[in-house]
Order: sequence, then C-alpha cells, then structure tokens
Amino acid sequence: MRLTLPTLLLALASALLPGAALAHGPTPQKVEQTITIAAPPAAVWKVVGPFGNIGAWHPDVAKVAATGGDGSGATRKVTLRSGGTLEEGLDEWKADGMTYSYRMGEPDLKALPVSSYSATITVTPDGTGAKVSWAGRFYRGDTGNEPPEELSDAAGHAAMDRFFGDGLKGLKAKVEGNR
Repeated sequence: MRLTLPTLLLALASALLPGAALAHGPTPQKVEQTITIAAPPAAVWKVVGPFGNIGAWHPDVAKVAATGGDGSGATRKVTLRSGGTLEEGLDEWKADGMTYSYRMGEPDLKALPVSSYSATITVTPDGTGAKVSWAGRFYRGDTGNEPPEELSDAAGHAAMDRFFGDGLKGLKAKVEGNR
C-alpha cells in the first residue's frame, strides 16, 4: 500500500483531533441566586449597597477591611468565619440603579475553590417588596486539564452557590429583622 501525502495528512489530523478536544482547559461557570425581601428596595439597598458593608449582613463573614468607599477601584478584604480571605475590587457602583459589580483579586482556594470570579448584586422592586439578585461568573480553582475534585467545576459551583445563598438569607434576616 502506497501512502500519499493527502492520505498521510488526513491520518495525522484524525489522530490529533480527539486529544485537542480534551485539552481545552476550564470553561466559565455561572451562579445566580435571587431572594425576595419584604421591605422597600431603598431600605434593602441601604444595607446591601455600601461595598464595605458585607460583614453587616453576610453570616459567613467574620470581618471586612474596606478602602475607597463606593467608588470605582474601591477594595475590600473579606475574612470568612471558616478561614481564608477574599480580596475584592469594585468595578462599578450605581446608586440610582441599586447595583454594583466587583471582582476577585488574588484567589484564596481555602476560602473559595475558584480561581477567579466577578459578581453583580442588584436590588429591584418586586410588588411591595424588593428582589435581590446576586450573579457571578467564575473558573474552577485548578484551571489545569485534570483538577482534583476539591478544585473542580462542581466544587467551585457548590461553594459559590452556598456563599451567595447564605449571603442572601442573611441579608433578608437583617433587613426584615430591622423593620
């Protein structure tokens, strides 16, 4: 059997394609949670809106050190009760839209098993109360092709879901308890 150049190239391409499909790295993951709070949106925004105020309503937060207020480029270092810290920077803060967006700085894989995340918190009217939405986008803690289970997509998703869920429940309790 005589191999021609086109046949050889086809055989080589066929051999390489399956490996290329497996070596693509991580894909972005998303988490979004919402909660309805029995309070006017402005009352909810007063609690959740200040970027450095997360320690006042998130039950998983032990302490917060914030600088820069609510201006673009403000930062906060969030120390979690379970250990670890989240270093976050404010990208955009809009009081009139009752929303802000921020992102993670250097990751602390013990705090959250994700390598990077950005998130947005938004308060909107919902009947006589308010709806709070917390949406995030992130990558798993280990961005290699074969991450250990504790740094996988599933682990990152579970941790972010838990962090957002605990926070929204804490916000609801804080706002509705202060009425």
